Amino acid sequence: MSNSSVAPFVKWAGGKRQLIPQIKERMPEKYNDYYEPFVGGGAVVFEFLPTNALINDINKALINAYKQICNAPDAFLKTVNKLDEEMWEDGKKYYYSLREHYNDKLMKAEYDVELAALFVFINKHCFNGLYRVNGKGLFNVPYNNSRRASVDENAIMEISKYLQGVTIIDGDFEEACKDAKKGDFVFLDSPYAPLLPTSFESYTKEGFDIDSHKRLAKLYDELTARGCYCMLTNHNTDLINELYGNKGYKIDAIIVKRMINSDASNRVGEEVIICNY
Repeated sequence: MSNSSVAPFVKWAGGKRQLIPQIKERMPEKYNDYYEPFVGGGAVVFEFLPTNALINDINKALINAYKQICNAPDAFLKTVNKLDEEMWEDGKKYYYSLREHYNDKLMKAEYDVELAALFVFINKHCFNGLYRVNGKGLFNVPYNNSRRASVDENAIMEISKYLQGVTIIDGDFEEACKDAKKGDFVFLDSPYAPLLPTSFESYTKEGFDIDSHKRLAKLYDELTARGCYCMLTNHNTDLINELYGNKGYKIDAIIVKRMINSDASNRVGEEVIICNY
């Protein structure tokens, strides 16, 4: 385990940066391999830089960015810096032209260095760093009116160096954990359970519905039976308490600031951290 950490290269909705201190104090003192089936922006893996790590996410464009930064950091930096340098006077028009090009490449499944550069540029120049697609799978978040640099070159090189030793995959969370064994640590930053039971419809297009939450809880039980150390984070909702309560797991509720809600009075919520050790 290295002592340093690196800065994530994208901002991700539901990212765990503000929970790092609480996660840190609850991590097992010793573990073998590290598994993170919902890596997102990587706030946790980049904070702790565990050796023998496997990271996974269902978002292929996100995982392509990890792979390109790992395998071709120079080409990635050259491409993303060029996107920054060539920005037109009319930033908004430029952003929408790149977003359209990005979506064309997505539709053609062109998972290459250019897509990775577009992905990071768009993440840095879209509203709230939100990754959201419509029913057709097209990225549709508006421009945030900034002209800032898309990357920190030093951070990208450090990330690239770290990722050389990491297994990077883009599949189902269950598949990602299939080799986890006794003494390994599995960190599950699961997609949020909706705060209101009625808002499940809006979640299904992300592909994480109520059945996925049940399947994840079953996996948590199986990993526990295998002797893995498991830590799971989510909103403190009835569904989550139903799925994980009364099983002897340690459930800690933590007050957090929610950035996504536009109404300031609703910006405080409770997250839970659930550990099986």
